[in-house]
Amino acid sequence: MLQMRPGCECCDTDLPPDSDRARICTFECTFCADCAQTKLANTCPNCGGELVARPRRPLSKLGKYPASTERVFKPQGCATATPA
Repeated sequence: MLQMRPGCECCDTDLPPDSDRARICTFECTFCADCAQTKLANTCPNCGGELVARPRRPLSKLGKYPASTERVFKPQGCATATPA
């Protein structure tokens, strides 16, 4: 099950579980759509994988399957990312 991390690793923007602005790689590194496109060229700075739209968890399932509350914030990785 996806962790559904609550924020962008680059800019720390909130990304609730129903956000259509969240982007993830296969390791669930999480970024907002703006950082993914403008800073990262849709490539994860951590693993080099493709960043794609994160599926949204239905609000009716969040009670039983809550999103993660663990924030990962690594702005230094985004500052040094080189778009392809």
